[in-house]
Amino acid sequence: MKSGSPKIVSIAGWLARAEHGDEAFALASAALAHGEETMKLAGVEAEMLATLPLLEALDLDRETQAAYLLHTLQQHGVALDPARLAKLPSSLRDLIEGQQAAEKVGALHKARSGGNAEGLRRLLLAIIKDLRVVFILLARQLARLRAADKLAPEQRRELAQLTADIHAPLANRLGIGQLKWELEDLAFRYLQPEPYRRIVRLLDERRRERDGFIETTIRALRGALDKAGIKADIAGRSKHIYSIWKKMQRKGGDFSALYDIRAARLLVDDVAACYAALGVVHTLWPPIPSEFDDYIARPKGNNYQSLHTAVVGPAGKTLEVQIRTHDMHAFAERGVAAHWRYKEGGGSDQSFERKVAWMRSLLETKDEGADEVALLAGFKTDLLEDRVYLLTPAGEVVDLPRGATVLDFAYTVHTDLGHRTRGAKINGRIVPLTFAPASGDRVEILTGKTAEPRRDWMNAQSGFLATQRARAKVRAWFKKIDHDINLAAGREILEREFKRLALQHVALDSLPARFHYKSLDEFFIAIALNDLTVGHVARLLHEAPAPAMPALAPAAVRKPARDKDAIVIEGVGNLLTTIARCCQPLPGDAIAGYITQGRGVSIHRADCASFARLRARDPGRAIQVEWGGVRKADYDVDLVVRGYDRKGLHKDVGNVIAGANVNLIAIDARVDAATGLVTMNFTVRVADFEQLSGLLARLTGVPNVIEARRVA
Repeated sequence: MKSGSPKIVSIAGWLARAEHGDEAFALASAALAHGEETMKLAGVEAEMLATLPLLEALDLDRETQAAYLLHTLQQHGVALDPARLAKLPSSLRDLIEGQQAAEKVGALHKARSGGNAEGLRRLLLAIIKDLRVVFILLARQLARLRAADKLAPEQRRELAQLTADIHAPLANRLGIGQLKWELEDLAFRYLQPEPYRRIVRLLDERRRERDGFIETTIRALRGALDKAGIKADIAGRSKHIYSIWKKMQRKGGDFSALYDIRAARLLVDDVAACYAALGVVHTLWPPIPSEFDDYIARPKGNNYQSLHTAVVGPAGKTLEVQIRTHDMHAFAERGVAAHWRYKEGGGSDQSFERKVAWMRSLLETKDEGADEVALLAGFKTDLLEDRVYLLTPAGEVVDLPRGATVLDFAYTVHTDLGHRTRGAKINGRIVPLTFAPASGDRVEILTGKTAEPRRDWMNAQSGFLATQRARAKVRAWFKKIDHDINLAAGREILEREFKRLALQHVALDSLPARFHYKSLDEFFIAIALNDLTVGHVARLLHEAPAPAMPALAPAAVRKPARDKDAIVIEGVGNLLTTIARCCQPLPGDAIAGYITQGRGVSIHRADCASFARLRARDPGRAIQVEWGGVRKADYDVDLVVRGYDRKGLHKDVGNVIAGANVNLIAIDARVDAATGLVTMNFTVRVADFEQLSGLLARLTGVPNVIEARRVA
């Protein structure tokens, strides 16, 4: 490598000291050597050399350090060898991609001048696969803040605001005190320079007095602890400027009222020694009762543990004392990063995965001051209901349950926006309203001038809305409509569904009582408002006895016998039954039987044309049959789907059938070249009308499909 700036040489030297045979570091060395001639790393060398020690101090693995180097080189124009990059472990490539994704959050923050910082933090968490990326971001941000004096004032303020909104809260939630305090203090310094300088002056004015007081205090504590036989490391604890300012805000701005400007920290070997040392401190000086916190028995949400007490110390001056074990102190400094160790070449570690899940729950907790109970509750909620984090065109973050559609997104932003929705775009690409976006997607809703929601949006089986809250908003809109309109709409929905299911001779007058409605009008309005779904009606038709059918040839009077297929054969013993292929009746259909030669009783729908011809030819073979309960086997049904042909239509229809947990038995499709219409005939295997109804509803929602129905 040719000689360059001392810092470039220093980075090269750092890389040269890396383990031999480490392909990631070797790739970084090669890229750096090649890139030195073609780019100017203005300030980047210093940032890299400042960030790497922070990553080492956090005890992060070499893979994380290598990923930081490779991403930084890429970010500043150094090309990495694609072939060598592709050979790196997928976990390392995920770290690089995670840093690239995180850059989007910084860009959004800058474009929107902060805005919803909590939403941006949650978006950041959602779009990265490996949480080690968060540690890289924190270390890099601190390195940049330390060098911010060299930036223009506006750039410095932008950097500080980003830190205050995103990075410092993340460091706090992860319990990384080692970075948290400095991130907060430096951000405070550039965002509010006057209060910062005032507090610095107050601390400087009392530094000599404070240092002398701490020395006296440490001597007294050491003597008392030695006398009690407790081994402890004792040190004065510096109070961070941002923390002082926050306490002054809470206490009305009185610097002298703060108890913890003078502070000491005791580090002992175990928990028992913590409480023993606390007893020594309270024996030595009188405690201030309201200032005691036991974070060992009740850790903070980020798992921080320590005993905090304030006492009236020497010369009547207040003193804060923190007592913790050495392990607790290491955790307080490095937080969850202390857990972050990947086993080289090792398999899955369930204990480690639990820690990762816990860390993710920390980052997702909204309340900065959440206690362990609230944290646990939030964690359980997150486990039960995964979220996706989406962006509005203005850059606002909207979070929804995983699986929510773009129409759910519209109703979450505003009810009126949902009502006026006509279409949607994801990252500039038009998608159907049933499309479920992924975290990080930018969603644009296309609207009409007037509110015109559709009734099928309320039906969960149609796939338009996944959230109950959005469906309730649609229902509320239709509930305000005139009574007669809802009445007509309910009748039309039911008739359309019966036609789609090829159900005939359904006695409508009998349906209201079965669902506890007083009249057909109430029944139709319930259908119109989705209080009662057509799926519920279909299930009743499956479970309830079939309606009466035209009389068939008389048979001997005997108690109906239930065969193994759960069909009752009137007047006949154990005969084989088969479902007729010509009409394929389903439970709930009015049915009739025809005695065949060698195949037992063939079961037809009562209105089947083939059955009518057979009965006319030989009336003596037609017998009365009825459904005798829930049939254990599934049923084959013929469907026809018609629509305008397009690329991928067959695939989309097939995906809907597969997603409905329905077996596809046969398929036949043809396209009319003159009209461009495609007709697809399917044979599917379903359990009952409810499953069939849901399938047909979803098929109707496929783009370009104009009709989906059961073959009559």
